[in-house]
Amino acid sequence: MSPVMEKHVLQTPGPCPTIETSRLILRPHRMSDADAIAQSLSDFAISRMLTRVPLPFHRQDAIDWLSQSTSALSKDWSLAITTGDDTHIGVVSIELRHGLWKMGYWLNRYYWGKGHMSEAAYAVTERFFMRMPEVTLHSGAFADNAASLRIQEKLGFAITRTDTLYSIARGIASPHIETKLAQAGFRRP
Repeated sequence: MSPVMEKHVLQTPGPCPTIETSRLILRPHRMSDADAIAQSLSDFAISRMLTRVPLPFHRQDAIDWLSQSTSALSKDWSLAITTGDDTHIGVVSIELRHGLWKMGYWLNRYYWGKGHMSEAAYAVTERFFMRMPEVTLHSGAFADNAASLRIQEKLGFAITRTDTLYSIARGIASPHIETKLAQAGFRRP
């Protein structure tokens, strides 16, 4: 294992935090979020932009995912994006995958176009870099997901390459744009 890879694997950002922004509370998930997650991810407009989400997405799928993501053994962050009344409207996660820290996110379509995801992604990225300043954060989006790519661009993510990834919901492989961000390039949207 290379020294760079070993550093990423051995170092973790610590427990999943709760983060408050001007409009949102980002908190660790609870099992009671299952219905909201299943409802949101049953929407093809959302699930088609994700690689690992089946369609239809059932409540049991949400429970299975929550069991894994809320496990005490998980080193990943999976934060529920909630409004002031604790309504679950989406997710921002940072996961260690294949030796790299990767950020992913989705938002219920009824909250699109209001700046919620930019606000949430910024807050989580800022906290991650406070805890892991020397780590590069990776992300990406399907090439037809211009809104997600704009969020990453506003935060300072740079395109590293294009690839093709399989989307379970789409049932096909589609062009995917990979991005990365070091703390030095991070900026407020």
